[in-house]
Amino acid sequence: MFHVKHLPHRAEADANVSRETSARLDVFVELLVQWSKVINLVAPAAPEAIRRRHIDDSLQLIPLLPEAPAIAIDLGSGAGFPGLVLAIATGHHFHLLEADQRKAAFLREASRLTAAPVTVHPCRIEQARIPAARLITARALAPLPRLLDLAAPLMAPDGVCLFLKGRRVAEELTEAKPQWHMRVERFPSRTDPASSILKISEIARVRQSP
Repeated sequence: MFHVKHLPHRAEADANVSRETSARLDVFVELLVQWSKVINLVAPAAPEAIRRRHIDDSLQLIPLLPEAPAIAIDLGSGAGFPGLVLAIATGHHFHLLEADQRKAAFLREASRLTAAPVTVHPCRIEQARIPAARLITARALAPLPRLLDLAAPLMAPDGVCLFLKGRRVAEELTEAKPQWHMRVERFPSRTDPASSILKISEIARVRQSP
């Protein structure tokens, strides 16, 4: 089973966060700007541009989240998108997987200053030892076939993946089709007309003929 369902984005609440949450996100953006002068986190930009390009891009996932996932995993967290932002905005605990030690250090400092409910794992995704998660997220990490390879071992049977994808999303879906059975819902991005959000569930690898 491999069917892509195109749906409108239920995003009426995507960027409507409380004043307190917005203030914590401002702290995060300020730290991001400071650290980006030393390590490669995001391209140089004004805080307002970072909010639009990165924070709002992450927040638009909120209406698509499963209800109160006990365990959520963010693959290749990098500068904290979307996992750290979602942890700040929702209060859900996220496990942030980031192999780059400097970026992992940034994530720890950002979580401390924003009181984000996260655990930072400074290791490769394949080495992570985390119970199966009902929610797995990723942004700008790898093509879809590779993402599924990484996510499947960490995903609970009733889990979902939310992947923020760019303009090659249709090609990546075609590339993944021979390898995976899955239910795919595709939503238009509200921050980039060329991008999409994939909500993927019921993942199973296609059995190869002997």
